[in-house]
Amino acid sequence: MTTTNSDEEPTRGRLSVPPAETPGHGLLDGRVVVVTAAAGTGIGSATARRALLEGADVMISDVHARRLEATRSELAALGLGRVEAHTCDVTSTSDVDALISETVAVFGRLDVLVNNAGLGGETPVIDMTDEQWSRVLDVTLNSTFRCTRAALEYFRRVPHGGVIVNNASVLGWRAQRGQAHYAAAKAGVMALTRCSAVEAAEYGVRINAVAPSIANHAFLAKVTSEDLLARLASDEAFGRAAEPWEIATTIAFLASDYSTYLTGEVVSVSSQRA
Repeated sequence: MTTTNSDEEPTRGRLSVPPAETPGHGLLDGRVVVVTAAAGTGIGSATARRALLEGADVMISDVHARRLEATRSELAALGLGRVEAHTCDVTSTSDVDALISETVAVFGRLDVLVNNAGLGGETPVIDMTDEQWSRVLDVTLNSTFRCTRAALEYFRRVPHGGVIVNNASVLGWRAQRGQAHYAAAKAGVMALTRCSAVEAAEYGVRINAVAPSIANHAFLAKVTSEDLLARLASDEAFGRAAEPWEIATTIAFLASDYSTYLTGEVVSVSSQRA
């Protein structure tokens, strides 16, 4: 129950403070999971950690080689599944194809691809250059296409089934100033998810997406003003941003056998008020 007084908004209950991270339950036992843009402390590294907690072996990739190796070491120190790293520029078709090939060579198989790579920033349309527009779409949307295509080529050759989970955003549905390029790219990720899922079904592959609202991590703070982050967090029902692991648990659910009849869907991971 919430409480009120004449000067303050209702308190938001126990979920206004992030809960402890949920322990693993073996949802991905024996699986091999690839996570793109996994260096650092954002949703990608949290997803790799969650996959390990759920029993998977993991290949992480990123364009930043030094940060990627640091993340690999941190994940390996958990003492869970096997963790390998492969430097990959997701704007390069040859790099993406090599990531999938290297994963299969190292682990013997691929079961789950998490397309996490994305690029944002705040720029009004009137001030946006062609390069800014194209760069965001290339990293955010085109990379998802490249990685999906490469994974599907593997799944078509080796018909043991598989899962692809894309990281979209609520901005694929909602308007926000300065985010036209990012929102357009994430709306494209949603459409790609739906259309590719219809095609992938014949290979026994499911493709879904998560659409987070706001997650609390360092990279977001670099590309978004402190005032805007505070306002967006206050708009959430719980009065806070999500922790990256709270997004990662939904990704793990979509990758697991708990969602075997779910494909072509975009799951909003958001506590925003209706």
